[in-house]
Amino acid sequence: MSIEATNITADKLVAEVTRLKAEGWRLVTCSSVEIDAQTMQILYHFDKDLKLTNLRLSLPKGGTVPSISGVLFGAFLIENEIRDQFGVTFEGLVLDYQGRLLNECAQTSSSSPFCRMQVNQSGTTAAKEVQ
Repeated sequence: MSIEATNITADKLVAEVTRLKAEGWRLVTCSSVEIDAQTMQILYHFDKDLKLTNLRLSLPKGGTVPSISGVLFGAFLIENEIRDQFGVTFEGLVLDYQGRLLNECAQTSSSSPFCRMQVNQSGTTAAKEVQ
């Protein structure tokens, strides 16, 4: 099994996912990781004939990313999870739970439980206490 990773920008994401789909690649899942106090990464994992390829997208915390759910419908669930857990907003989601897929109290809480650092409305960052 071989694995590839390609860095990609948000403006090229949907076109690249469309190309991969047309070539027969299957979306396995997406994962997200906090790089530092200002940066997140989303990795889009694809499989074809036991070969993995990954698209790596870096973005600022609290940033917006185009949704790939218009190309691959099932991605709406993964993107909603990433929004709930990491606070990333996906523009153009086919089904948008508005941050309440996993956290039904999202209207009163702006928590992103998997981020160690939070960006508040004034744009400053503060470390979250780990429980």
